[in-house]
Amino acid sequence: MARTSNVFARVEPEVKEQAEIVLEQLGIPMSNAVGMFLRQVILQRGIPFEMKLPAEKPLALGSMTKEQFDAEIQKGIDDMNNGKFFTADEVEAEFKRDYGI
Repeated sequence: MARTSNVFARVEPEVKEQAEIVLEQLGIPMSNAVGMFLRQVILQRGIPFEMKLPAEKPLALGSMTKEQFDAEIQKGIDDMNNGKFFTADEVEAEFKRDYGI
């Protein structure tokens, strides 16, 4: 067996759980997936996928004026009044469907 070395990484529990679900469906242990990623870093001589900032800067509460905040809240109210929303049950059902839970 080839020599191995330990890699310790801190990730949010939800990210780890969701990744485990996907990897389990693929039949790939987490340690193999991490090894695959590191091999690609070596082969690509960098991160093996494109990384860029979103086209629009996400809204941050602390950077908004009162008028901007009020406008965003009004957009949400308008969406709700126009039936543009998902219930918590719908979101949960879609998540379970997407992740085979």
